[in-house]
Amino acid sequence: LKLPATERLQYLAGQYIDILMRGGMRRSLSMANPPQDDALLELHLRNYGGPFSQHVFGKMKEKDILRFEGPLGTFFMREESAKPLILLASGTGFAPIKAMIEHALHKGVTRPMTLYWGGRRRSDLYLSALAEKWEREHGIRFVPVLSEAQPEDAWTGRTGFVHRAVMEDFPDLTGYQVY
Repeated sequence: LKLPATERLQYLAGQYIDILMRGGMRRSLSMANPPQDDALLELHLRNYGGPFSQHVFGKMKEKDILRFEGPLGTFFMREESAKPLILLASGTGFAPIKAMIEHALHKGVTRPMTLYWGGRRRSDLYLSALAEKWEREHGIRFVPVLSEAQPEDAWTGRTGFVHRAVMEDFPDLTGYQVY
């Protein structure tokens, strides 16, 4: 989304906005871009066939106006801690985690980070190349997990539910910050 030229949205990485739809319906979406990169608001949306998805994927045109409220929410990284970070996402829930990681990299955070990202199929991990790049270039451990891998996914990685993978790898989370 592009804000009006004179407007900026001040938010914390991990927060969200509510899209205000006709009839009073709301659709909550997390910003996927960090606050220092706010010329556009990046939102991740999967088409599940709901009213907002139908609007975006079927009717919306470039330069259409959307009304929203925000920023909202208290899901953001607590930077005063020195504890290692475990970041856990599934599907498009990767959006706020992406913003948090990019903001941490921008600020030079050196705490160890492990990203667990789960989906049913390989295609659900739609930005896995970015997570792999973070692993290569910044040492952020990336653990992709699929719960319903199909033969065409040619999946050799972790399987099951993503939260169970975290619990297997970290049976005691007391020394970590988990998002």
